Amino acid sequence: MATTANTPAPTNTLTPDTGSSGSSGSSSGDTGARTEEAAARIADARARIDDLDGRIIGLVQERMAVSAIIQQARIASGGRRVNLSREMEILTHYRDQLGKPGTALAMTLLELCRGRV
Repeated sequence: MATTANTPAPTNTLTPDTGSSGSSGSSSGDTGARTEEAAARIADARARIDDLDGRIIGLVQERMAVSAIIQQARIASGGRRVNLSREMEILTHYRDQLGKPGTALAMTLLELCRGRV
């Protein structure tokens, strides 16, 4: 988001909100809100989301470590690193709980957890 010589200066004209903060001196910061109250609510909710994201990342990292233990045990016993039937169970569970996007999320988690041994 670097500024260039061709970038127009921000204006204070009222235009429909597109989610970006194009006007300088806006009291709502980069929330896109039009009132201080809304800006405060958005800032609080964003702080909660940031906290949740940190916790989710920690849980994913923990899942990766547990998955590595499972893979090591399976390989040490002569089995395969990946258990496709178990992965199908996980995909189904995420899809059932979150809908079609849950499948993509599960695929990403499985990809993160594979091959760490």
